[in-house]
Amino acid sequence: MRVVSGIQPTGNLHLGNYLGAIRNWVRMQDTVEEDNRAQAAAGDGADKNQCLFFLADLHAISMPHDPAELRRGTLEMTAALVACGIDPQRSVLFNQAQVPAHAELQWLLGGTARMGWLNRMTQWKDKAGKNREGQSVALFGYPVLQAADVLLYQATHVPVGEDQKQHLELARDIAQKFNNDFAPDNAPVFTLPDPIVPPQAARIMSLRDGQAKMSKSDPSERSRINLVDDADTVMAKVKKAKTDPEPLPSEQAGLGGRPEALNLVTIYAALADSSIDDVLGEYGGQGFGSFKPALGELMVETLRPISQRLTALLEDREALDAILARGAARAREIGTPTLRATYDALGLVRG
Repeated sequence: MRVVSGIQPTGNLHLGNYLGAIRNWVRMQDTVEEDNRAQAAAGDGADKNQCLFFLADLHAISMPHDPAELRRGTLEMTAALVACGIDPQRSVLFNQAQVPAHAELQWLLGGTARMGWLNRMTQWKDKAGKNREGQSVALFGYPVLQAADVLLYQATHVPVGEDQKQHLELARDIAQKFNNDFAPDNAPVFTLPDPIVPPQAARIMSLRDGQAKMSKSDPSERSRINLVDDADTVMAKVKKAKTDPEPLPSEQAGLGGRPEALNLVTIYAALADSSIDDVLGEYGGQGFGSFKPALGELMVETLRPISQRLTALLEDREALDAILARGAARAREIGTPTLRATYDALGLVRG
């Protein structure tokens, strides 16, 4: 089992990023390690399973960007992943730009991918809008780079949300066509990756608007809980979070039409690893005057070790560079056989 997944290096991470994606990565890492221990105990060898997590900085340049912000965001995201529990000793953590094979393989797969396939990509349509002619070639070819990201490492499993299922299907189509076209009588060059649908991630909304996602682009700092916020800041933001005057209901159906109340209960349930109904079973009938302090305390206790670790890591940029360099060296080692096999299958002569 080889799990591969990437994340855009946005920097300035918040609670929504943690509960929506990063926590699932940490759990996958732990599951893979447990599987390795079980196999080792059974005498079936050790470390057969791997997780590779990367910062998708090559993807970031498909849209207008600030180079200094991209560099800063890459290091901040690295620090955040480690602070949240990604262990560079147990998982391969790196950024794309240090592994040129990603871009190489994207080009090699460009002869197999089809314009019609890319034109049908929903995210291409959404991001390009009506001005398709004005978009970068990188944005159009983004899904081919995504395919290269996972096929390079012979990924067996890729975590996907609803918005990425189409891209993984494209990666499988590209891999299948390449294998059929260039290795029909030999062992296939690429593994067809299967999706992992993580446990339903909490959809965390703004503290100021229960119908808008929590986002770092929101001009109001009070709209989000940043991973670096201290306890006083967290408590103050929760206290001022938008709510309504009604008490909490005793069951989830009672939250209909109350987006801000639903959001705060959802956050509590996600942090406590419980269900919304369980939370309402405890706090139903109570007002936000008693619920908000409990939610704030739970946030503080959950985020305190992450915030402390993140702050320390951000003060040691050399250590972050070293983590990425070691991870990239390992990723290049893992990906080299696939890249070589792809060149050979295409009949390209390399030195």
